[in-house]
Amino acid sequence: MGQAKAAKPVKVICAVLAGREEWLERTADLLEQALGATDLTSGTWPFDSTDYYEGEMGPGLLRRIYSFRELAGPENIVEIKHTTNRLERQLAAQVSCGPQRPVNLDPGYVSESKLVLATTKDYSHRIYVRAGIYAEATLRWRGGAFEPWEWTYPDYCSERYREFFARVRALYVDQCRELALR
Repeated sequence: MGQAKAAKPVKVICAVLAGREEWLERTADLLEQALGATDLTSGTWPFDSTDYYEGEMGPGLLRRIYSFRELAGPENIVEIKHTTNRLERQLAAQVSCGPQRPVNLDPGYVSESKLVLATTKDYSHRIYVRAGIYAEATLRWRGGAFEPWEWTYPDYCSERYREFFARVRALYVDQCRELALR
């Protein structure tokens, strides 16, 4: 019989979607206040794989992803998602001349074997965690690289996203080695 044990800590990430560079910058500051210092930031990429958010956020959306220095328990993803939802509302209240939703925050975490994203939306491949939050294994680590699943969002399937998350994973593996977490 298997023995229950505490989960290994994970590396928190947050993908930010916004219509303006200035909103990305403002969001970065708020995320660091809420989640701690970042240790890796992606480039600013056009969000052009779908128009899903255009009605709510406007055209010409930009994506930037942050990785946070401090490791956390994977169970903390619930509080992290509630925090990012609060930050979205806070930013919407501060932006007077923009769309109803100026930013979209998608937190998650990287472990040795996967990238997990948190969401408030249920679907067949998502697992309910608690307090209205679901988790989705969005990418899996296999053969020395991240691979998408059939349900992975098109942008996360792209080489640039998968390469960025591989860099985050390398930082994570180094941190685990330093902390003797293997």
